[in-house]
Amino acid sequence: MRRTTVRRTALAASTLSLALLVSACGSDGSSAKDEPKGKASSGAPATGGQKALSQGELDKLALTEADLKDHKVTKPTAADVASSKTVTTDKPACKPLNDVMSLRTVGAPAASAIRKVIAVPKGPAAGASAEEKAKAGLAALGTTMTSDTLASYDGTGAADALATLKKAGTDCAGGFSVIAEGDKSAITKVAPAAYTGGDEAAAYTLTADMDGTPSTFHLVAIRKGATLATFYAWSLAGKAEQPKAVIDAQMKKLG
Repeated sequence: MRRTTVRRTALAASTLSLALLVSACGSDGSSAKDEPKGKASSGAPATGGQKALSQGELDKLALTEADLKDHKVTKPTAADVASSKTVTTDKPACKPLNDVMSLRTVGAPAASAIRKVIAVPKGPAAGASAEEKAKAGLAALGTTMTSDTLASYDGTGAADALATLKKAGTDCAGGFSVIAEGDKSAITKVAPAAYTGGDEAAAYTLTADMDGTPSTFHLVAIRKGATLATFYAWSLAGKAEQPKAVIDAQMKKLG
């Protein structure tokens, strides 16, 4: 599978430019707390009388750069949104996973808010040589980028959407293809991962074939009341980390 295909399809046209990665402000390199252990939380089921948040309420809960140190937070562009609408999958059962990967919500929420988040890489030091600048640029390719989608539903909609994602995670364990503009990208494996939080949660590690080399992406979904937060993380180097700092910051705002 070609790298350009991976970037355009599986990443749903959300890739930030290399120029941004190389020129971004420095990071102190501090790491988040250790990842929780154990399987995805089963949590408590939603009750029937929950009311969705309004668009205004949800927008206030979306991440900003003030919420997250050493990260850049932006809204999807019109081009991102337009491109995301064209991304499909060869297996209907895998559509919920494909939706999260493609800057889309699961189901039909009453309101949604989407942000793109990138961990700012450490840039070259002042006066760095051309070689050092080149190394910094290559290192920046390993930076994890995350799409963070909040969706709020009436009634049991959030719980139903998460249940749909969990079913897709099981049904699509053997993989599926992501299709955009005639190009097909192979997700070869969807495996359960560890994350606990909110009222209930599910997490997966997705493996893709990138020019014969396995690449890993991460998908996490967490329900808090009537709101479902979904996160999809990748890197241009193909070795993304689960974006715990992003998730923790978002869940803190959700309360």
